[in-house]
Amino acid sequence: MYKKFAFTLAEVLITLGIIGVVAAMTLPTLIQNYRKHIVETRLAKFYSTINQAIKLAEVEYGDKKVWSNVGHGYVTDENDEPTNESIPLAWVNKYLKPYLNGAEVSVTTNGNAFIKFSDGSAAVFSNQGIQFWPESKDFVDLTTAAELKKVQGYKTFAFLLVPYDCSENYKYHCDKGVEPYAYSLANDDEESIRNHAIMGCNTNPSHSAAFCTKLIQMNGWKIPKDYPHKF
Repeated sequence: MYKKFAFTLAEVLITLGIIGVVAAMTLPTLIQNYRKHIVETRLAKFYSTINQAIKLAEVEYGDKKVWSNVGHGYVTDENDEPTNESIPLAWVNKYLKPYLNGAEVSVTTNGNAFIKFSDGSAAVFSNQGIQFWPESKDFVDLTTAAELKKVQGYKTFAFLLVPYDCSENYKYHCDKGVEPYAYSLANDDEESIRNHAIMGCNTNPSHSAAFCTKLIQMNGWKIPKDYPHKF
């Protein structure tokens, strides 16, 4: 007769317990790395897609420097009361929507233009500022700096579109398309700009972590190992 070998119940339970412990230790890292990859991929894609749309729009409407400002909020009537006509939405529909294949354009409760892309990301346009959300499901219609500070740098990322303003504070954005937020960064050397971006992407930033986007761009659209925010 042959002896049959099998695991006892205790051995099976011990094995499952070990697997559970290993999974509990590694799963958070795997999830975080996956989220980081999503952010990196969609940031780079948005930057390329939106600037390509601007270039295509320039063929029809001329140099972006002479376009109207994106604007903010709703058009007001003769009594200075807001209507249901969003100023940023009209701008996006005119200049960008025709060149954003598959994108859905709508308006937020604040009157800003909301673009949802086919990959699940989204962008909100208001005045010169653009908030990019790698996951559209994370979108919150922010109204205060305190609210923005809670999500900037890991759920939403700041860009600017100021091609017509070549004053000192916007010198980096002068004659460019949509670029990572770099307010007050002049044409300094790369090391100085990176140091400024690091300072503006810490856990208690003076610019609500707005410089995080620039920091990631300078790292080849990869999140640095010493990045101060968790995903």
